[in-house]
Amino acid sequence: MPLQFVFGNSGSGKSWTLYHKIIEESMEYPKRQYLILVPEQFTMQTQKDLVAMHPRGGIMNIDVVSFERLAFRVMEEIGEDMGQVLEETGKSLVLRKVAQKKKKELKVLKEQIKKPGYIAQLKSTVSEFTQYHVGPEDMERMLRSVEDKPQLYYKLRDIQILYQGFMDYLRGTYITAEQVLEMLCRVIWKWQRLEECVVVLDGFTGFTPVQYRLLEEIFPRAGKIYAVITLDEKEDPYSPGSPHKLFFMSKQTVHRLLQIARRTRTEVGKEICIHRDEQGRFAHSPALAYLEQNIFRYGSRPYPGKQEEIEIRICRTPQSEMEMAADEIRRLVREQGYRYRDFAVVTGDMEGYASYAAWAFEDAGIPCFLDQKHSVLMNPFIEFIRAAVEIAAENYSYDSVFRFLRCGLTELIPEEVDLLENYVIALGIRGTKRWEEEWIRRYRGQEEGETVRMEAIRSLLMSSLHPFTSTLKKKGLTVREGVTALYQFIVGFRLQEKLKHQEKLFRSAGEYAMVKEYSQIYEIIMELLDKMADVLGEERVTVKEFQELLEAGLQEAKVGVIPPSADQVLVGDIERTRLKDVRVLFFAGVNEGVIPRKESGGGLLSDIDREYLRGSRVELAPTQKENHDNQRFYLYLNMTKPRDRLILSYSRTNGKGESSNPAYLIRSIQHIFPEISPRDMEEETPCLENPVRGLEYLSKGFREAFDREPRDAWKELWSWYLRSPNYRDTAKKLAEAAFYTNPHDHISLSAARALYGTTLENSPTRLERFAACAFAHFLEHGLGLRERIQYQFNAMDMGNVLHTALELFARKLGLLGIGWRDLGEEKRLTLVEESVEEIINDYGNTVLHSSARNEYMIARVKRMMNRTVWALQKQVERGDFVPRRFEVSFSMTDSLKSVNIALSEEEEMKLKGRIDRLDTYEDGNHVYVKVIDYKSGNTSFDLVALYHGLQLQLVLYLNAAVEIEQQEHPGKEVKPAGIFYYNIKDPVVDKVPGESLEDLNERILKNLRVNGLVTGEKEILEKMDQGFAGEPPYISSVVPAAFNKDGSLSRTSAAVNDYQFNILREYVDKKIRDIGTDILKGNVKVSPYQLGQKNPCTYCPYHGVCGFDEKIPGYSFRRLGALPPEELWEKMKEEM
Repeated sequence: MPLQFVFGNSGSGKSWTLYHKIIEESMEYPKRQYLILVPEQFTMQTQKDLVAMHPRGGIMNIDVVSFERLAFRVMEEIGEDMGQVLEETGKSLVLRKVAQKKKKELKVLKEQIKKPGYIAQLKSTVSEFTQYHVGPEDMERMLRSVEDKPQLYYKLRDIQILYQGFMDYLRGTYITAEQVLEMLCRVIWKWQRLEECVVVLDGFTGFTPVQYRLLEEIFPRAGKIYAVITLDEKEDPYSPGSPHKLFFMSKQTVHRLLQIARRTRTEVGKEICIHRDEQGRFAHSPALAYLEQNIFRYGSRPYPGKQEEIEIRICRTPQSEMEMAADEIRRLVREQGYRYRDFAVVTGDMEGYASYAAWAFEDAGIPCFLDQKHSVLMNPFIEFIRAAVEIAAENYSYDSVFRFLRCGLTELIPEEVDLLENYVIALGIRGTKRWEEEWIRRYRGQEEGETVRMEAIRSLLMSSLHPFTSTLKKKGLTVREGVTALYQFIVGFRLQEKLKHQEKLFRSAGEYAMVKEYSQIYEIIMELLDKMADVLGEERVTVKEFQELLEAGLQEAKVGVIPPSADQVLVGDIERTRLKDVRVLFFAGVNEGVIPRKESGGGLLSDIDREYLRGSRVELAPTQKENHDNQRFYLYLNMTKPRDRLILSYSRTNGKGESSNPAYLIRSIQHIFPEISPRDMEEETPCLENPVRGLEYLSKGFREAFDREPRDAWKELWSWYLRSPNYRDTAKKLAEAAFYTNPHDHISLSAARALYGTTLENSPTRLERFAACAFAHFLEHGLGLRERIQYQFNAMDMGNVLHTALELFARKLGLLGIGWRDLGEEKRLTLVEESVEEIINDYGNTVLHSSARNEYMIARVKRMMNRTVWALQKQVERGDFVPRRFEVSFSMTDSLKSVNIALSEEEEMKLKGRIDRLDTYEDGNHVYVKVIDYKSGNTSFDLVALYHGLQLQLVLYLNAAVEIEQQEHPGKEVKPAGIFYYNIKDPVVDKVPGESLEDLNERILKNLRVNGLVTGEKEILEKMDQGFAGEPPYISSVVPAAFNKDGSLSRTSAAVNDYQFNILREYVDKKIRDIGTDILKGNVKVSPYQLGQKNPCTYCPYHGVCGFDEKIPGYSFRRLGALPPEELWEKMKEEM
């Protein structure tokens, strides 16, 4: 029976003409069967069209089916058992299992197979091979042809192994969806209804090899075949075309169908050519007709005259493109009587535009249907399942446990999860054992009774988690056992009930997209678990393998939505979506990278691989380059769908905020219609019918107000919002945000007094904190904000351990009655070991023994401690000063004037602190005091920082030390000798060839010299370092001073006289009073200092709270100048 082609341009009425012919014949021959084959996504629309066109309103002897539906119908009618069809989720599960089994045999894909999404790529390759009739055995020929390409050879070998394993697993039990048509090819001869049946092929741009094979079986048996092909009436349908020509796909299809006709001896009848006429789609749209005749054609000429049917619009972002489309649709519906079903929106980036479209149309009150299935991986229910299995796979890791708890589907409230997380982080709780044992420990700063509460929460959680994770981790676990345990776990948490409740909440809030997702999600997961049990039930797996299988299944889980209404806007993809009866089409995202679409990669087989294999006469799916050529045909089909108007749009920036250019298509359109001037939608006042949308335009106007006078329309809008009782407050808040300035300056005196009282309890560190940034001080010491305590050993912890160990070392020396000068090396090493061990065993809930890294830190602490004690001993031995006091504490209870400071008649400040070490030297009438503070970093004394209140500690300690010694020596004058920082470190010093050990140690000692200020009195310098008593020049390895050849102090010496020490002491005393007064006055200004490259914001934990940004008015650094020492001394004298 004859094959007859129906040719015509897009919009010429090919389908309409043929369907009318089929309807007439079906009425004339009611016993004859008519079979209309269309793509799967086009079946429902075609059925509706035929019913609407049929005079009797029904199509009794006309069937509209896809190839897949046809297969199931035929199998059912002829009684052929095709077996169980393995759908996409099942394929992913089987491939993941095969990959686990065959892993050791793989060469190239061995590591790749673990990556997220790689199983999906493998599945795509297997489906492609099946569709193109390439079996595992056929791959041997492919392998022989690429033996000279090792990389491709081993990749194909790996694919063959996995493909063969996949097919072996399915054999006798399952078939894939691609194999359904192969099976139909073998049995369709039994289907007697095909005899005399009229078959119509419509809506296809081409066919897969297996579809061609099926057509080869249909052609000789069918009564007649019509093939509807989109082709320009000027084209010769039977001449071979160039791959770069617009209608190459159509000509290729004609060529393949003619080959089948010749092989099956099917008569080819005279073609039916549908010419453009007044009855076609573009009868009243000459510009759209001209576009159809000229787009992507060589030698096209500009459109003669003006037109209003095609527009190009420029928007700021993809979101504003969708808002523009929504505004225009509302306008056309209101003003020109359109229905929502008359509109469609297509894009080449459905994934990127879908969310914007959903939001914009919902906001505008326009019903729309997104033609896509979306992943459910981010649904809380899915996260709950993934996290629960991850807990078992990762042995209760911190991330897995709190991923599970943050899903919001357990019985814990958010506050309990927060407290639990703080407890776990503070005590370093990790691993199954720690979660199974009773919790009785407290962490520093934890409130009374909280440990009992944490234990109750742990016990409640483990009553559910422990049975589940124990099952998954048992040896010899089968997939069915794992699935059963997971199902029972889900039921135990009453998740179906919780999801139903959430669905009701979304319904009451009008969020129908979420209603659809939550109404389907539980059933989707149950079907997945059933599939895992059916397909892989008795397979034995480890917990990790079970996790991978589940993950592969969840990756395939998608929520599909049936169009809820006939009157709605269709939003879809340029290739997948089939458009019908569209009057106005919005083509969004006409940007580079979207049109043509940039592919992320070539899958398991790259374009180069495909080109090489094609040379070996292996037919596979098109390459990216070929897809690019094909995409022009899809663009042509889409742009020729509307009857009235075509609106193309592109954005200046993409969804990531990156600059984006228009696609080549825009230039192609402008070449045909040169009079089209793109409309810049940012320059136009939008159609503001929705008060919520109007707020966005209002915000934009606020931003522009900094650069230019607002537009009149914006002023009117602002005035409307101020009059609106419903939106007045919102509009005012937007204005406040737009003209936001730093609000943090002062709190009231009453608030300050409520926070601090009339007696300000303070410390040197806190004073310096205030001097650095008043607001950070307020947050930490006023509001009591604290960083979360973490179970780790960082630089600060090391400093704490070394400080405490040095204190304990000094105490042990005192108890043993051993002086620093009398300490032998063996005893020093013993005491260092004892001191460090005692501190470590009692530090931070055994954090130092919690990991190999921290165990290494113990050895490092001991090494640094030993080096520090060695250096300190050497420094003491070089002079006559005696370490008299260690960790000298002073507090508000002491009677020292320097730490009990009257600020006003009603207010006072009491300081507390601890001096690490106080050394003294006495002569007949004087006691000389030297203060040393240990630092674990690289702290250097800075006179500029002291002047600005950033380094008050040493001088404050000096004042307290002088007072303490004066109380002990009332008959003597107590004088400052030095204030020093000692940086605890173990320097690496390269040994010089020929250098003695003594010289090397001297260089190390010099590297460990204290820094700060020292007295310039020669006699006292000699008491600190006896080397000063020798012949000059001399550079001290003990203190920051040196003598020139003439015996004078060098310029690099950090030496001061008694008068300067007194200036420092008095200036710091005044500075402390000023800071204390400022605190009690309520100063909380966000004004951090900037001194050179340093500022306190770098490591400030409160940076996210203050919102400091120099771009915002009112925020700025206090830029402190680096003044020369002479000027600093003068300024301090003046300010005293």
